[in-house]
Amino acid sequence: MSYTNTSYHIILRTHCSIPAIAEDHERELYSYILGFINNKGAHLYRIGGMPDHLHLFVSLPATLAMSKFVQELKISTSKWLKANPNFPLFDGWSKEYAGFSYNLRDKNMIVGYIAKQKEHHQHKTFAEEYRNILTENGISIQEEYFLKN
Repeated sequence: MSYTNTSYHIILRTHCSIPAIAEDHERELYSYILGFINNKGAHLYRIGGMPDHLHLFVSLPATLAMSKFVQELKISTSKWLKANPNFPLFDGWSKEYAGFSYNLRDKNMIVGYIAKQKEHHQHKTFAEEYRNILTENGISIQEEYFLKN
């Protein structure tokens, strides 16, 4: 028997940061993503975001790499969003994403952070938030590639 716990805070942004996730319909997208996650045998602790980006806190099964999960999530949601008339501005996800592993002891902190996205972004742009998260997690930012598609 193997025992694993792989929990990740994943951040996706829309192509060119277009505000394509209409707040009136974001719950539809969140429900779709929950179904996708459940079908992967993963667990969603929290999802939230803004019209131009999403945050997820998930636990993945040991057999599913985060990179594969994100790739498949982006493909699946892109098809769904492009076919859904409630998201006419959606043109795809950016090539980049961010993903950070966390211990479940950090769950309440991450879940709370994601839950307060709308409040948080009244004072901070996505670029500022993203830069801070990357820096806090020890990621060196290459400015020529930062938030480019």
